Amino acid sequence: MPSRLNLMFTYGLLIFIWATTPLAIVWSVSDIYPMWALVLRFFIALPLAIAVLLILKIQFPINKIAVLSYIAGSLSLIGSQIFTYAATAFLSSGLIALMFGLAPIMAGLIGRFGFQQKLATLQWLGMGTSIIGLAMICLSGNQKHVQPIGIIMMLISVFAYSLSIFLVKKINAVVQPIAQATGSILVSTLLALMLLPFIWQYAPTQFPSLKSLLALIYTVVMASLIAMFCYFKLVQNLKATTLSLTTVMTPMLAILIGAYLNHEQLSAQVFVGASIILFGLFLYFYKDLQTYRRLKI
Repeated sequence: MPSRLNLMFTYGLLIFIWATTPLAIVWSVSDIYPMWALVLRFFIALPLAIAVLLILKIQFPINKIAVLSYIAGSLSLIGSQIFTYAATAFLSSGLIALMFGLAPIMAGLIGRFGFQQKLATLQWLGMGTSIIGLAMICLSGNQKHVQPIGIIMMLISVFAYSLSIFLVKKINAVVQPIAQATGSILVSTLLALMLLPFIWQYAPTQFPSLKSLLALIYTVVMASLIAMFCYFKLVQNLKATTLSLTTVMTPMLAILIGAYLNHEQLSAQVFVGASIILFGLFLYFYKDLQTYRRLKI
């Protein structure tokens, strides 16, 4: 069992990566067709992940339980990211991160209706509040960076991501985090291969700009490798709901990063809606936050 300090560092690093990844995704598709950026991300990440496994001499189980865990983990990679990349044409990087902030609520609904977990009254109130905030954003007008189709895509993405947490926890394979991440990247890469016939006509015909290339590298190294190592490490050592708390802390940070670095202008109604969503998440996790105040992970 990792130490408290180790888990806190891993938690903080994951929050930082997830707050910056949406902008990296938006930048990576500026010169590359979105689905090609996604496919290239896995094609580059897989050999790097395998190299890490070999260097660290980590065992890579291929038994039935382990393979099921890799498949479940891939839901949080290609299963979720395929919709995230598609949404980049309709939402700002900050709103993409904000939508991922709804993961705890999605996880709560999956837990309630799929795994018979009980929800407290305050959690239902938090859900309702966040839905009101989401509705405000949807009704804020058909801005360039706020379109309903993008919100629908992100809801599907968040559902896949949240379901992945529960499935990996339920399968409970005896697999080290690095091996779990590598296996999930392998499954995602195999699925990405199936996309090639449908996107071949959009293959890059020239070298992308430096900004787009660096953003692609960032999504590979930080989001696909380091973040996944951190993620699966936390999945194995924390409750699903506690892990989902990471997405509560990233949205406003991501919105500020997008506004500062990418000049993403959002209306006051969008910011009000975002604030309502975050307040709903605060209500949803009030008891968990009280537990954190008592320094209990």
